[in-house]
Amino acid sequence: MSAYLWIQNGHLLDPANQIDEIQDLYVAEGRIVPQLSEAEKNSAKKLDAQGLMVTPGLVDLNARLGYPGPSHRETIATGTQAAAAGGFTSLLCMPDTSPLCDNAGTLQQLVDKVIRDACVRVYPTGCLTKGLDGVALAPSGQLQAAGAVALSDSGAPTQNNEIMRRALEYAHMFDMPVLAQSQDSSMTDQAMMHEGEWSLRLGLKGWPKVAESIMVARNVILAELTQAHVHLQNISSAASVEILRRAKARGIQVSAELSPQHLALTDAALRTYDTNLKLLPPLGDENDRRALIEGLKDGTLDCIASGHSPFSSHEKDCEFAAAPFGVASLETCLSVALEILYHQEGCSLIQIINWLSTKPAKICRLPGGSLAVGMPADICVFDPNEKWVPQADQLQSKSKNSPWIGKTLRGKVKACIVGGKQIGLTSTHTS
Repeated sequence: MSAYLWIQNGHLLDPANQIDEIQDLYVAEGRIVPQLSEAEKNSAKKLDAQGLMVTPGLVDLNARLGYPGPSHRETIATGTQAAAAGGFTSLLCMPDTSPLCDNAGTLQQLVDKVIRDACVRVYPTGCLTKGLDGVALAPSGQLQAAGAVALSDSGAPTQNNEIMRRALEYAHMFDMPVLAQSQDSSMTDQAMMHEGEWSLRLGLKGWPKVAESIMVARNVILAELTQAHVHLQNISSAASVEILRRAKARGIQVSAELSPQHLALTDAALRTYDTNLKLLPPLGDENDRRALIEGLKDGTLDCIASGHSPFSSHEKDCEFAAAPFGVASLETCLSVALEILYHQEGCSLIQIINWLSTKPAKICRLPGGSLAVGMPADICVFDPNEKWVPQADQLQSKSKNSPWIGKTLRGKVKACIVGGKQIGLTSTHTS
């Protein structure tokens, strides 16, 4: 295999360096270089990207890869193949595994498995508390030494304010961001969907918006107190966006994400009781959806994260109340974002890549999100206009719990390159 790659005629989009123009891109020994010699060009693998966008590889801050855990849902191999199919070259994987990543031994087991099986870069997170039970702090320093780049209470939001405060203080001491899910669990017990008109129509217990916004406010206050970097996951309500807008105006060190599902859908989509739309947090109403879009546009929300949470077909093929929360979304994340933000909202492609690559890499200080000379050659090549219809038997993910199966999307990944190596299939011309 050639050590050189020459991507020809592509439209480069690099938010980190404000590049938005047609030009060639060169790779040598896994890194981006300013030019190749004539001899190197002759031996280089060539990829014709005419009419396509060439961008930094996408970076996801909220994915579950099923390891350690039930292998019928996902594996490191299938999860990272799904990521590559969606244009993601780097993933932050959540610690709510089985067993949990609340100790150095389990986290090291994950790191070893990633080295063996992953085809994209995978960065582990450690639990904020032991057992994710919100009672005793997990060993932050040991988790960091074992490879954790962040701490998270994802899957089991820390309810105790004193525990959360101390957890943030320790995280700040070790200079690690904390990824926090905002949910007051006392208000969401047995809840299945957003509390509103559609929960009443469908006869399903509602999840009040304030269950999120109360905890967003709490996390903002504690971020200001401790000076820790808190990244808020899965923001879903208009009230939360407004709290974050005021916090950022005051200079508080918080960042926040939203999922492509919350960009595109509302609770009205649940009228067919589709369990693939049972999400955590649940889909809000149209007012929430519009607030999320405006919050992304004005910088209140920082990035888009897939929220990839795979479940098997038999786990989702049941009555709505019994189905687990979660969606498989790595392979459709870019397409959904393009459909809503580019084709409908008129956002620029370089803005969208900023939200899907450059900003998430910056939030967790990961080595990606840029096509600058010397950077790892992690690259996504896509057609923003190509229509495609996801089919269950064509998804790389082992799980098929996607609400987009059978739906027409616009925007298709054509090639994914990690460290100069092309991953998976491509329909671009290579030689």
